[in-house]
Amino acid sequence: MAESMASGTDTAWMARALRLAQRGLYTTDPNPRVGCVVVRDGRVVGEGFHARVGEPHAEVAALGMAGEAAAGATVYVTLEPCCHHGRTPPCTDALIDAGVARVVYALRDPNPRVSGAGAGHLAEAGIAVERLDASAPDARALNIGFVKRMATGRPWIRIKMAMSLDGRTALASGESRWITGADARTDVHRWRARASCILTGRGTVAADDPALTVRLPEDEAPSAMRSPWVAIVDSGLTVPPTARLFDLHERVVIFTRSAETASAAALQARGAEIVPLPGDRDDHGVDPAALFAELGRREVNEVHVEAGPTLCGRLLETSYVDELIVYMAPQVLGDSARGLFAITPLASMAERTRLHLREVRHVGGDLRIHALPLIDRE
Repeated sequence: MAESMASGTDTAWMARALRLAQRGLYTTDPNPRVGCVVVRDGRVVGEGFHARVGEPHAEVAALGMAGEAAAGATVYVTLEPCCHHGRTPPCTDALIDAGVARVVYALRDPNPRVSGAGAGHLAEAGIAVERLDASAPDARALNIGFVKRMATGRPWIRIKMAMSLDGRTALASGESRWITGADARTDVHRWRARASCILTGRGTVAADDPALTVRLPEDEAPSAMRSPWVAIVDSGLTVPPTARLFDLHERVVIFTRSAETASAAALQARGAEIVPLPGDRDDHGVDPAALFAELGRREVNEVHVEAGPTLCGRLLETSYVDELIVYMAPQVLGDSARGLFAITPLASMAERTRLHLREVRHVGGDLRIHALPLIDRE
C-alpha cells in the first residue's frame, strides 16, 4: 500500500466520494459515514454511500451500480475497505471479485479489526492500493465519534450552549426562552440529528421539561433518519416521571447511583431504562469515566450534551469535553442571571480552561462559536 501524491484527479474524485458520505450523516449510526465512487476511463460508472446499519456498505452499493464496468476501474472510498465479517460481508472480497484495478482511500480504518488489514488484503490480491492523506481530515471529521470510540472505547463529547453577550444562559428565575433566534435553534437540531444520543441532567429535565427531539426542515430530513436516544444523568433518581420526553422518545436511559429507590418503578413504567453506575471519587455524582465507558459499550459515537451549568461544568472540569458549540446572542441579561459552567473556584489563572477557536460564524442574528478545549487526554 502506497501513499498517494494527491493528483488533482484523485482529489476531485475523492471529494465526490466525501459528498456522498455526507448523505449518511443522520442515518448510519453506529457505523461510520462512508462514500464511494467507481471510475473507469475518466467517467463515473458507479457510486454509493452507506445509508444505515445492516444495509450495503458504500463499496458494495457503488459496485452494484457499476456492474461489469467495475472490472479494471479505480475505486475512491473515504474509509479503508473492511475485511471482516460483521453485520455484512467484507467489502474487500466484493472489490476483489469485481476485478477492480486500483483502490484509493482517504482514512485508515480506526477499527483494530480492519486497520491496515483491509488495504493489505487488497494488495495481496494484486490490486493497487493508495491512501490519499490530503482527504483524510475531511473523512475523519465526518466520523470523529467513530474514530474516538475505536481508539479509546469512549464517544466524542460535544456540548451545546446558548448565551447572551455577557455569558448568561437564563435569568435568575430560570427563564431562557428564547435567548437565540430561530436560525440558531434550527442549527441546533442539525447537531442533535448527527449524534447517537442526547445527554442531559436531572436539573434540566425538572426545570425546563425539554423535548430534546430532532426537528429538521423537510428538505433536510432524509427518509431513513434515525432519532438519537436520550440519556439522563440523575445520581439520586429524582427525575420527574411526568417529564414529556418520556412521551416523545422511544428510548430513554437514566444513569444513576441509586437504582433501588421508590421512584424507580414509576420511571420504568414510563419506559425508562435505569442503569446504576459508580459515583465519582469526589462524590459529586455519577462517575463520568464510567458513564462514557458505558456509552462506548453501547456503540455511541457522538454525545450531544444539552444540560445546565452543573453537569456541563463537571464535564469540562474533568476534561471529558471534546468540543463546544456555543451560540451567542446580541443581548445582555445582567450579572444576576445564570452562567454557563459551575466549576470549582480557581486559585490562579494557570488553572483556567483554555480553548482553541476553530470557527466563529453568523447564524441568523447570532454568532456560533465552535471551540475545542486545549487539554491533554489519556
